[in-house]
Formats: sequence, C-alpha cells, structure tokens
Amino acid sequence: MGREPELLLETRGLSRHFGGLTAVDGVDFQLRRGEVRALIGPNGAGKTTFVSLLSGRIRPSAGAIAFEGRDVTRLKAHARVARGIAYTFQITSVFQALSARENVMLAVQRRLTRGLFGPSHASLAAEADSALARVGLAGRADEASGNLSYGHQRLLEVAMGLGMRPRLLILDEPTQGLSDEEVAAFIALIRELSESATVLLIEHNMHVVMGLADRITVLDRGRVLAEGAPEAIRADEAVQRAYLGG
Repeated sequence: MGREPELLLETRGLSRHFGGLTAVDGVDFQLRRGEVRALIGPNGAGKTTFVSLLSGRIRPSAGAIAFEGRDVTRLKAHARVARGIAYTFQITSVFQALSARENVMLAVQRRLTRGLFGPSHASLAAEADSALARVGLAGRADEASGNLSYGHQRLLEVAMGLGMRPRLLILDEPTQGLSDEEVAAFIALIRELSESATVLLIEHNMHVVMGLADRITVLDRGRVLAEGAPEAIRADEAVQRAYLGG
C-alpha cells in the first residue's frame, strides 16, 4: 500500500459570525498535498467565507488554521501568500487599464521581490507570458484587461494565481463565463497543475466538479454536510436534497 499524502492544511472548529449570522460554523477540514478538492453547496452555504478565512482575508471568530504544520490563524493575508497560499479573489483584483501581461507580471513580482533588488522586467514578462499561455490567453497578452470578456478575465485570474507558484491555489468559480471548449482546457490545466500544487476550488459546474475533484466537501448553512469521493457525494441523499435537486 502507498503512503497517504501528507496533510497540507487543517482547520479545527473554524467559525465566523457576522452579527447574529453564523456564516461558518465549527468546520473541521483537512486537505492533503497534491489533492484537487471541490467545495460545493447551495448559495449562502458559507463557501466564500470559508476560503476567505483560509486565505486571511477575514479573521475567524473561533477555531484554528494550520498550514504545513504551522499555525497561521492570525497571519495576515500577505503573509499567507508568502507561505504559499494563493486565493484568486484575493490576489487578482484585475487592473482594468493594464494589459493581461502586466497584471500577471505584478503577481509574479509580488512573489519574487525580496530585498533591494527585484527581478528584471524581461524575466517578469517571460514568466507572465508562460502563465498566460498555460491558460490559453497567449494571444491576448497585450490586450487591456478591461477589454477581455468576463470568462477570459477569470482565466487571467488563474494565470495570476499561477504566477505566484503557490503550494495551495484556491479558485473561486473559475469556469464561470467560459465556453465548453475553454472549460475542457481548464480541466486539463488543473490536472497538470495538481502535479505541483494542491487545488481547492469553489465550483457550481457539476460536470467540472465530478470530472476533476479527488474529493468533494459539501457545505450547507456553514457546516460540513458531507465529504467524500465524487461517486459517494453524487449518491448521498442529504446532498441531493440540499443541493443536487434530488
């Protein structure tokens, strides 16, 4: 038997309250290195709040978060990026007037700049072009980001995430607005990426979820409703009632 992959990220009793609303309610969660995990659930289930807690965009009301065995519960978002956690919603507020290449260059620069001397413009551009090519936007590198379609802006966000070379890449609705052909290319990209990074994605496209995820976590009303392989989640009656329309 092969050894089980090591634990990359873990939460214990993670909660977030907004006034009288509990958006995330005592979630225990484990993510193993090299895994592609899908996070699904009905609208208002707490998915975006949960990944915002993981990335440091918001602070938990209770509970703890460990990444690579170290407590990161109180680390700010930029410190988590430096540790290798990239959340596309967080790092990719796309600058509409800049080109696609320039947006990715900013993400690459954020990773590489240390001390007094940063990377050269040429090296930044070369790495940005490589990331854009991986997501199918090589031909749009010089185009102003604001002129890209919504779907292509989502792919630009993924390219910016790739520019961070994260150990954990968190994607929020990455296939929204993509054509069927682009969705197929995205699935292939994530399969390739999973060889060097762990991927956690919020996704409503069940074709993508069932075809891509190693495991699925279902949230409902801020709690984990179910967790398991795609086949088990598809057959789960509670999941069908809450989310899949069963």
